[in-house]
Amino acid sequence: MLLVPDWPGDRVDRTGEPLIRADGVWKIFGRREDRIIGTPAAELSRAELRAQTGCVIAVRDVSIRVWPGEVFVVMGLSGSGKSTLARTLIRLIEPTAGRILIAGMEVTAASPAELRQLRRHMVSMVFQHFGLLAHRTVIENMAFGLEVQGVQRNERLARAREMLRLVGLEESESSFPDQLSGGMQQRVGVARAFAVDPKVMLYDEPFSALDPLIRRDMQDEICRLQVETEKTMIFITHDLPEALRLGDRIAIMRDGQIVQLGTPEELVGSPADEYVANFTRDIPKSHVLTLRWVMREPVPEDSTDGPKLDVTTTVRRALPALAAGEKPVCAVEDGRVVGIVDRATVLQAIADERGD
Repeated sequence: MLLVPDWPGDRVDRTGEPLIRADGVWKIFGRREDRIIGTPAAELSRAELRAQTGCVIAVRDVSIRVWPGEVFVVMGLSGSGKSTLARTLIRLIEPTAGRILIAGMEVTAASPAELRQLRRHMVSMVFQHFGLLAHRTVIENMAFGLEVQGVQRNERLARAREMLRLVGLEESESSFPDQLSGGMQQRVGVARAFAVDPKVMLYDEPFSALDPLIRRDMQDEICRLQVETEKTMIFITHDLPEALRLGDRIAIMRDGQIVQLGTPEELVGSPADEYVANFTRDIPKSHVLTLRWVMREPVPEDSTDGPKLDVTTTVRRALPALAAGEKPVCAVEDGRVVGIVDRATVLQAIADERGD
């Protein structure tokens, strides 16, 4: 069984405008790619389309919204289109069709100069390969993005040292990349991206090459940095436990399409199809499902003087309160009891995750 930390519940305010908006994004590789959309050929499977036209649909009619401060995870198997989608958002790969806006800027209509400004100031990317400059020290690597922006040396070094403290690498500022471990190198890469103070952090499978323990440490680091900086993050991964650990919402892709988009709780508790169900099968539901998911509506005869827990409490964390007494747990939202969770309900949730 795969273990994931308790999902903390959705904490993002979506009452305002999204920071990132993508509508009807397509990316087709091949000759005359723009003539595929809107024809019967666009409905063909990848194999059929390739056989008939030589084209490959990497991203098929994808629309997403990402709100300020949100960690939005895109996951799927190799070839699902997740990395291509990420790159189309800032036009590292040109979309075949669709409209993309970031912080009100229409990316799909931007000039080359505007795109450079977007990539230098608004969006920072962190890749699987660290991309550190071997001939520069850690602090020089950290300050590189600011140097490209034209920031004065003293100012950019001061900002770089601030980022070094943020990721705990103060003692390594004079080291060269080949003197650091893989995990330390990736910390430098992450801190370098943060140094330019972007609105959006875009991670493309940044930890795939790391050992499992180092990978888990880096996931913790990303969680901590997100809490401290409240940056909006798009995170690409093929690993579901990683997605559940990091994401406020997760989009699962297959063959260029999003097959389900929702909170970790929605994906684990109600997978859209067998493909998603296969992804989530080994995830312990009690670590992800909250009282909101398993509670029943209170009836007049219910006692409401039992333990009171917030509706976002995971089933796993509610177990001690249930075990401590005979009364059911009251699920509370905004100071009001909105549901009842008894032992039978929790036992059923645990039984479901074990396949009993």
